[in-house]
Amino acid sequence: MADDTAPVSAPPSPGDADAEYLQRRTLRRGSAGWLLLTGLGVAYVVSGDYSGWNVGLDKGGFGGLAIATVLMGAMYACLVFSLAELSTILPTAGTGYGFARRALGPWGGFLTGTAILIEYILAPAAIVIFIGDYVESLGLFGLTSSWPVYLGCFVIFIGVHLWGVGEALRFSLVVTAIAVAALLIFAFGALSDFDAGALDNIPADPQAFGSSSWLPFGVLGIWAAFPFGMWFFLGVEGVPLAAEEAKDPVRSMPRALAISMGILALLALITFFAATGAQGADAVKSAGNPLVVALEGDGGPTALSRFVNYAGLAGLVASFFSLIYAGSRQLFALSRAGYLPRFLSLTSKRKAPYLGLVIPGAIGFALAAATGNGARMLNIAVFGATISYALMALSHIVLRRREPGLERPYRTPGGVLTSSVAFVLALSALVATFLVDQDAAFIALGVYAVALAYFAFYSRRHLVASAPEEEFAALAEAEAELTRD
Repeated sequence: MADDTAPVSAPPSPGDADAEYLQRRTLRRGSAGWLLLTGLGVAYVVSGDYSGWNVGLDKGGFGGLAIATVLMGAMYACLVFSLAELSTILPTAGTGYGFARRALGPWGGFLTGTAILIEYILAPAAIVIFIGDYVESLGLFGLTSSWPVYLGCFVIFIGVHLWGVGEALRFSLVVTAIAVAALLIFAFGALSDFDAGALDNIPADPQAFGSSSWLPFGVLGIWAAFPFGMWFFLGVEGVPLAAEEAKDPVRSMPRALAISMGILALLALITFFAATGAQGADAVKSAGNPLVVALEGDGGPTALSRFVNYAGLAGLVASFFSLIYAGSRQLFALSRAGYLPRFLSLTSKRKAPYLGLVIPGAIGFALAAATGNGARMLNIAVFGATISYALMALSHIVLRRREPGLERPYRTPGGVLTSSVAFVLALSALVATFLVDQDAAFIALGVYAVALAYFAFYSRRHLVASAPEEEFAALAEAEAELTRD
């Protein structure tokens, strides 16, 4: 029997995983029902309602960001319905790369899994900086936005994850509920000052093609606002990463994804209109805390604005906490299958992938402490996300075409048309990232290139055939071989 804790330089040979190997890489099954999964889906995203989206006003104006948000909402809706089908076929922690592995081969699987990892490792690093900014602005304990705050967040919240997935998801649900309730209270307060005439008060650029009061930066501004329209939904696609730990994933996963998208769409609508209409698009377009600005204007802090400010911190914590979870499960699955060093998928007595939590956390902390540039890291995360969306949507299309007889307990409404819409919009969003931050896009490409070199020269020859996602792909290959014979 191979020593699965051996250094990467001396891994076991391909496909030699035995029962003990997989037993040491087992998650706690049945820990999450549809309610916890729904909470997880909202938790991934809720921080985006509190800040970040408003920068899209500075790129496209109210009309540009509104159109971008509708298009990106359509992309996410089409994507999650496609993923709901795929997650019932293969309910494992590696669902994202597992679909692509069967549809597009080992390279497609690795490209998808790596893109997902870029998103879920960089996003927590960005959000922890935003948490530090909130802690400093609120004057909590006299702390500033600096490495001690970042370290404390990673240590405390990774510790909760190490305690157990059920406990972690319940904690996430409570914090998310607080953040969502605060958004509804904010909307009630802001809508009392709503002025439709303030929505389009950003001066139009006469040089921009198609510019108007609703599109002050022209038609191109719609495209440039795509990444910020995504902030109302970014991360919800991570719900299937909990499939291996879910109760009855065939029924609970589609339900949780549909409810999550419905809640997020409603929150996006009321947050966007309430915040922009209260003080005007020009006032909130560059604010780090747009909801607070929408409530205060020039009048200074109020009881409601202070409450929303604290709730914004809760929203950031919810997203930070849940994204750590998502990143650890994707890394766990890739490691278990041999795409990454195998020791990273070892689990503790409480069935938590401890190295899959600690190592990405250490990387995220180092990036946050070294750069302090949350916006840049979030843009890199968005770049990785759009690549993964395109590849996962393409996987749905390929599997529908190539394997129409594959058992599908849940079928995506609209079928290939739905996933095709997601594919086209994901590619459009990918190109839009270059309009927003070219440096971030090229940094992400550099990370991608290093990861692909590792796969090309090493790990693709050391895959674990008994890993669930690899078995899923091998079954398709065997069936295809029988058909040819």
